[in-house]
Amino acid sequence: MPEEPTAAREAFGDIAPALASYTDTVLFGDVWRRPELSPRDRSLITVASLVSLYRVNELPFHLKRALENGVTRDELVETITHLAFYSGWPTANTALSITRCVFEEDSANDRKV
Repeated sequence: MPEEPTAAREAFGDIAPALASYTDTVLFGDVWRRPELSPRDRSLITVASLVSLYRVNELPFHLKRALENGVTRDELVETITHLAFYSGWPTANTALSITRCVFEEDSANDRKV
């Protein structure tokens, strides 16, 4: 495993080191780096999947990653708005409250720099 702690190692590496390693090497080391889709596109797809499947635990991490990968706030909100008609109002409402928190945290971090 890498020397520097990764998000996976910090989140569950103590209890599931093999899963943390697979997350680092296979998911983020291979799948996310495949050239057929840009990181930006992968972020939009991932956020849409997480919203639709109501996977709220992973959503904040991937919303932040989407912003880092060039997805705008407006695009994230529009994605969630669009999904309300396909995944349901409750999933969209929950996703928007999580998105608001991520945006507020992101803005607070910007003010600190």
